[in-house]
Amino acid sequence: MMDDTPGVALAVYAHPDDADVACGGTLARWAKAGSAVHLVVCTDGGKGSFNPKAVPKKLAAARAGELEASSAIIGLTSVTSLGFPDGELVDSDEFRCTLVERVRLLRPDVVCGHDPSALFFGQEYFNHRDHRIAGTALLDAVSPAAALPLYFPDAGPPHQVATVLLSGTLEPDVWVDVTDTIECKAAAVECHRTQFADAQGWAGEAVRRRAEEEGRRAGTSFAEGFRRLTLGG
Repeated sequence: MMDDTPGVALAVYAHPDDADVACGGTLARWAKAGSAVHLVVCTDGGKGSFNPKAVPKKLAAARAGELEASSAIIGLTSVTSLGFPDGELVDSDEFRCTLVERVRLLRPDVVCGHDPSALFFGQEYFNHRDHRIAGTALLDAVSPAAALPLYFPDAGPPHQVATVLLSGTLEPDVWVDVTDTIECKAAAVECHRTQFADAQGWAGEAVRRRAEEEGRRAGTSFAEGFRRLTLGG
């Protein structure tokens, strides 16, 4: 169980709802304890609909409003939306440089993001392309790029992140107790109404069940699991 509270935390996720679903309870726990918790959302989410008549710009605007509402519930210090087109994320120098700039500016103790190595989840789901690319770019940005001055020298003074927590992983090895913030997470996820038909609270109930499953593995009521990387030691 990871009980430490970082002074500064940075979460980097592909789509407007991803952080809330992946680690909203953890981010809320840290924010409640006094951490400065920052979020970077990589894409605009403008293609996240099964409705063929949906207009990407309008959907992206709606999802931005949902993100604003959910971020207030979580208690985030800042939210940065990079605005890359949904489904078109590219592991480019531009993208990595942007992430390096955020890491060097905010100087987080802990960074959270997608586990890019997690591909197949049973026989019913495989990981979104944007998730995998965002996770890979984040790892490359954190180490070695952000820590070494010759990488992106105009992106600010180097910073070595101490810990990376990868969510949506097939190999969790550390858990955060989110018993006190599970309702906060559920409420945040329920803000994303374009993604979850939630008139009856379905999305909130789903995240409670998932956190309860992880809680049984961790020995607590509700938890979120991560793959932990310890850097700079």
